[in-house]
Amino acid sequence: MTFNEATVIFHQINISKLESLKDNLIESCIIYSSIRVEWLKANNEKRIEMENSRSMTHNVLIDDCNILSRNMIKNGEDAGWRLKLGDDRKVIGDFACYVNCILGLSAG
Repeated sequence: MTFNEATVIFHQINISKLESLKDNLIESCIIYSSIRVEWLKANNEKRIEMENSRSMTHNVLIDDCNILSRNMIKNGEDAGWRLKLGDDRKVIGDFACYVNCILGLSAG
């Protein structure tokens, strides 16, 4: 996934009127991306200690993607972003990091 692809997907998510579900997904992106950075900086012992929590947080992120997309469809909104995002766990994790980056750059 490229920054541009992530930006397009984030825009498609951001136009949804489902504010609370959208906020849940964005929060999951922020939390997961933070854990991913901490995991990268950690030594092997700490990584082993973090692994279950990191995986569970990743699962919540994926669930939040699925919940938002299902509800967007139910409300007649375009959820094509979910197909573009796909099911690869690494790609979805990368997307979370891009969202955190996009938000950080937007705040500047």
